[in-house]
Amino acid sequence: MEPAPASEPDMISFSRAGSIILQFSVSVPESVQSSSGRYYPCKIKKGMIRELLFGFLLIHSSLAKHGHPGNHKPTRRTRLQAMPAIVPGTGPAKKWLTLNGGEPLVIAQGGSPGLFPDSSVAGYTAGIAMGVIGTLKYCNLQLTKDNLGVCLANIKMDNCTNAAERFPKHQRRYSVNGRDIDGWFPLDFTIDQIMKEIRLIQNIYSRASVFDFVYPLVQPDSVWGMEPKGHLWLNVQNDAFFSSHQLNVIRYIEDSNKFFVADYISSPEIGFLKAMAVSKSFDRTKTKLIFRFLKPVEVEPTYKETYGGLLKKLAMIKTFASGILVPKDYIWPVGKDGYLQPATTLVADAHREGLQVYAIGFASDTFSSYNYSYDPEAEYLQFVDNSQFSVDGVITEFPGSASNAIACLAQIPKSSKRIVNALIISHNGASIDYPGCTNLAYKKAIDDGADVIDCNVQMTKDGVAFCLDSADLLGKTNAAMAFMDRSILIPEIQPKNGVFTFDVTWTEIKSVKPLIQNPCQSGGLLRNPKSKNAGMFLKVTEFLELAKRNSSTGILIGIQNAAYLASKKGLDILGSLKDALKNAKLDSKQRVFIQSDDTSVLEKFKASNPTYKRVLLFSKPISDAPKPVIDNIKKYADAVNIVKKSIMPETKIYITNRATQVVKQMHAANISVYVSGFSTETLSMQLDFYSDPYIELISFIAEGVDGVITDNPKTASQFMRSPCADPNSKASFVFQPIRPGDYLALVDPAVLPPALAPIPPLRVTDVVDPPLPPVNAAARKESDSGGKGKSGDDSESGQRRIAVDVVTTTLLLIGVLFLMGC
Repeated sequence: MEPAPASEPDMISFSRAGSIILQFSVSVPESVQSSSGRYYPCKIKKGMIRELLFGFLLIHSSLAKHGHPGNHKPTRRTRLQAMPAIVPGTGPAKKWLTLNGGEPLVIAQGGSPGLFPDSSVAGYTAGIAMGVIGTLKYCNLQLTKDNLGVCLANIKMDNCTNAAERFPKHQRRYSVNGRDIDGWFPLDFTIDQIMKEIRLIQNIYSRASVFDFVYPLVQPDSVWGMEPKGHLWLNVQNDAFFSSHQLNVIRYIEDSNKFFVADYISSPEIGFLKAMAVSKSFDRTKTKLIFRFLKPVEVEPTYKETYGGLLKKLAMIKTFASGILVPKDYIWPVGKDGYLQPATTLVADAHREGLQVYAIGFASDTFSSYNYSYDPEAEYLQFVDNSQFSVDGVITEFPGSASNAIACLAQIPKSSKRIVNALIISHNGASIDYPGCTNLAYKKAIDDGADVIDCNVQMTKDGVAFCLDSADLLGKTNAAMAFMDRSILIPEIQPKNGVFTFDVTWTEIKSVKPLIQNPCQSGGLLRNPKSKNAGMFLKVTEFLELAKRNSSTGILIGIQNAAYLASKKGLDILGSLKDALKNAKLDSKQRVFIQSDDTSVLEKFKASNPTYKRVLLFSKPISDAPKPVIDNIKKYADAVNIVKKSIMPETKIYITNRATQVVKQMHAANISVYVSGFSTETLSMQLDFYSDPYIELISFIAEGVDGVITDNPKTASQFMRSPCADPNSKASFVFQPIRPGDYLALVDPAVLPPALAPIPPLRVTDVVDPPLPPVNAAARKESDSGGKGKSGDDSESGQRRIAVDVVTTTLLLIGVLFLMGC
């Protein structure tokens, strides 16, 4: 496609798979226009920016709702243009507690820097495509040597651009707000140098770096012009610094008035805002001035007061500003323990003075508070839908998450019906909030809306069946010190040493405390420390009783190591479960799922109770399920439980690859597909899900999965009940799934690491297991008598115990000698 003439905005449309893609007007094609009217060609591969930019639009604004064949309606935004302002049947508008009673604004800080570099064309396009209608684009204004503006995350260019590499001799030291800072600064470059030579890079190292060195900087007029009706929030952070170097922000804004008019202009400097208010081009009917608060101990350069002190002078601030912009902890402080403290009265105080309140500091991939259980939308709801007050807008690096919270989750009535019918199955209960498999975790899972609660059954030495994720007590309890002398290696169970439930009694297990699991601890993400040892483990009979009291909640019984327990320990796990289920007398309508990775176990339950739904567990990823394999699965199971990577394989850069055909293959044989591995921690999902569990969920639902197995049933329940989850909705905002592999296609192959080894397809031998051995009564007697069996209590284990005893005795002797003064 030939580019449009440089003097006109570029109009580009795409089509793919029979779908008409949103036609978009952009003033930044292969050249970039400045406020002076000049264009600057980008010295990168011809068409690359266009391809990346509109490839992104193809992903997020496509009319084809992925996973819903035959839906060829126009894109959400195209449809909205032809719709009346009020959509019939949407119900009464929500009453918000904002100053004007309207919906809080979503302001996209630097676009969408969670994936693309801050202030890049692709980032701003992402913010538009993922946000609610009217999402504002936030530009942090910096001035060049020739008094022209660019949008840049920080006044220091070396942590967000390649300026240091391109201009190694341009490092300078400047005093900024009273502090000497070394680095590369925009005021040392002309607009020509910046636009031609400098490219953006990701300024947060935990985010994707594969889009570095691709995008040039953009100017405010280009950002404003990315939509037919431009929306722009201009933040002027360092006017005093620029003024001290003979640069003039107000003159730049006045000169740019013919190119753009900002909806909002914010600054932490009172002098600038007052001067802006009386400038010749300022129109208060079009632009609102917002006073930005910095940290309470920092000093405002005009009044020389701390921002904490100015917080008490809201009436004075009202004389020159329409609102205030504050760090979010000004409103909801977070204590040193990571938990929310009571809200301040700031919002109410500001609203009383007629000031709007905007909060900044939201990012889905940074820790905020344990109260949110790592669900980013929960934090937004805390600020906009808490029944006491609402901020008037949020400035966020993840505008899609904020839009979802405001346009979707805040609109869900408590009695709302399910929109998506996929099952919500707990993983060890609500294990994001409490130690897994405890009474508290199960009760919260039920309260949070789980359709099915799960119990992986383990056996104790004295034959008690109870719920625990695995047979190894280490890591799930504080048993390490109490039972370390029983640590053994059992290759049939796991490749590392453990303290196993079948070597301890139920009384001993009750003596230890449960331990909350922290699967993302290596990344610094802990779960609810206040409750890390809360709750108690349940016997299977107690678990079934809990389920019986909540008859609308189904149960999933996971069976592990049945063959080993029968042959090596003389424990009849199947018999124990059958008796427990029979004696529980569950409601006949209550769904019961029996899950195992052993087809012989499922076969036993097929014969004894055909009403139970049998689930075959695949704990390792699979890439393909040929028909002969599926035919064998069908003999034993009604459903499969597979990990997320079996549907969307990962890459080394943590961006999805193409989707597999496993779901379609299973569905062709009428086998349901449940997917495990869902949580709300950022590190549990791939980067192109924008650190948002709702985007991840809709993307897997779009692939056709029948259920999700999650540590956080509350998030899944909110998603399933959200009106935005309806792919055919005509609402102003709907969830949009990502297309697996599309983001990977945007990455320059030269920067990609070697591909991971392909996941092998399923084979018949991976499915069919040998018949279960009979229960070895002699092994049970030997275990009860304390003798050595074949379970690992061999000479190696004995040597290990002797070694532990020797160490203990030595330590005791040292202690005695120390006390005797020897």
